[in-house]
Amino acid sequence: MRHDDEIDTPRGPARIRLDPPSVAGGTVLVLGHGAGGDVDAPDLVAVRDAVCGAGAGVALVTQPYRVAGRRAPAPAGHLDEAWAVVLAELRRRLPEAGRWVVGGRSSGARVACRTADVVGAAGVVALAFPLHPPGRPERSRAGELGTGLPTLVVNGDRDPFGVPDAGPGIEVVVRPGERHDLRRDPAGTAEVVRGWLAARGWLP
Repeated sequence: MRHDDEIDTPRGPARIRLDPPSVAGGTVLVLGHGAGGDVDAPDLVAVRDAVCGAGAGVALVTQPYRVAGRRAPAPAGHLDEAWAVVLAELRRRLPEAGRWVVGGRSSGARVACRTADVVGAAGVVALAFPLHPPGRPERSRAGELGTGLPTLVVNGDRDPFGVPDAGPGIEVVVRPGERHDLRRDPAGTAEVVRGWLAARGWLP
């Protein structure tokens, strides 16, 4: 049963919207939002619905700065610290979960990548990964994707933040006609994520 709650972190309270897995030992996918956005973004909602419909759990996490009503993102270290605390608390609340997959869109995807090892994730789902600032390809963030874990990247072919290259353990799916917001076909994006999780045996 879906419920909302807050988790205290050193950076203020974070908010979670949690759908537990339908079976013991199930996967839980934890997703964060973009820098100025929220967890009601169409791609996040569609992924949540598709993954929950397949029997896995999903937690949508709102970072403390957004809970406090600010749009400007907190420093990366603050985001990562709050995220790690939230993951630890979710693990405490759902000890029956079989594995944890982390991800998010844009800034949330970067946070998930940077902390994947620390939080003990089994894999990463990166939606609209911002490879570089618009018009600044020399400032690549590709290194953040090198977590050593199975990683799915879903980006639009018209994303001004660029599209990462595939690599060892990194699968990149390019969605035609999509920009950074992935709003054109959220259901299609969700099906890519559901299929990737299913291919790894991570869905009931």
